[in-house]
Amino acid sequence: MSPLLNGSGLRRSAESVRVLGPGILISAVVAVISVWVEAPLARALTGLYGQPLTLPAMVIALLLGIALNRVAARPAFEAGMAFSVKRLLRIAVALLGIRIALADIYALGFETAAIVVVSMAVTVVSGVVIARLFGREDAYGALAGSATAVCGASAALATSTVLPDYRNKNADTVFVVVAVNALSTVAMLAYPPLCTLFGFDERATGVMLGATIHDVAQVVGAGYAVSDPVGDNAVIVKLFRVFLLLPMVLAIGWYFSARGGQAQPARVPVPAFAIVFLALVIVNSFGIVPPVIKTAMIEASRWGLLVAIGALGLATSLSDIVRAGSRHVAVISAVTMVILVVVTAGLFVAV
Repeated sequence: MSPLLNGSGLRRSAESVRVLGPGILISAVVAVISVWVEAPLARALTGLYGQPLTLPAMVIALLLGIALNRVAARPAFEAGMAFSVKRLLRIAVALLGIRIALADIYALGFETAAIVVVSMAVTVVSGVVIARLFGREDAYGALAGSATAVCGASAALATSTVLPDYRNKNADTVFVVVAVNALSTVAMLAYPPLCTLFGFDERATGVMLGATIHDVAQVVGAGYAVSDPVGDNAVIVKLFRVFLLLPMVLAIGWYFSARGGQAQPARVPVPAFAIVFLALVIVNSFGIVPPVIKTAMIEASRWGLLVAIGALGLATSLSDIVRAGSRHVAVISAVTMVILVVVTAGLFVAV
């Protein structure tokens, strides 16, 4: 008889459901509500401000989770929420690889790829350096740097899995997710006029928007608001940044591990989720994944991230975020300026 069908296997499964179920369920409820609320909230914001504005479901899930922190602060929810923030999050990040094809990256050209790679590396290093200057944890600087350099909230969550555990880790991660969304919204509105001021053509504008704005949604909003070619270029550049999530996270994990072995999840040189991520990029590049399966995997990744960030919010109290203070704001704002300056300088040199 299969171990899964015998009495001990069933008992272990039932025990796992009993222990993990409540925390996963409450995190999933937060995720579902955030998706339900996203569209009507976007309509309300658009009506209020007179221009298209949206609050992504991921940010809504985070804020809703924080609001329900006292409800979730019970031992029954703890194990399931921890599972969501760690194990489920890694699965969701791995599935992001199915969105990326090597052909799209090749189409960027060497100069554009170089601008993106250099700006991302400088941004992450600057995050750690600036955090030290403001008396913040190096790990917070890595969170701010990776979220700014790669893809906002998803990068912050992925990076958190390879950072050492320290007292304010959850609060710092939550703060970065909220901050990058706010800064992305500002960038979505401010950067297209800035490109016009600089005299950039459609290609350079697409590169600028795709290489500097934090979140995918805001890149899409900014690019296609200018023109379809700008939007197409911006999305391709943005997906290249998402592709670089893997080496970026691994480099950060190895850095903290080399400093004294404190980064517990980074003890394995190449985490399993990284291997899956790369494998999916390669598989997607050959175009052998049926569209229906690819769509299902993208949705699974999206929902996994939503549940994970809902759990993160549930585990974080508002007072922890408030205590972050102005220095946290200064660090992530400065890092945002770093990637903007480096990409702009690179485009002027390339032109």
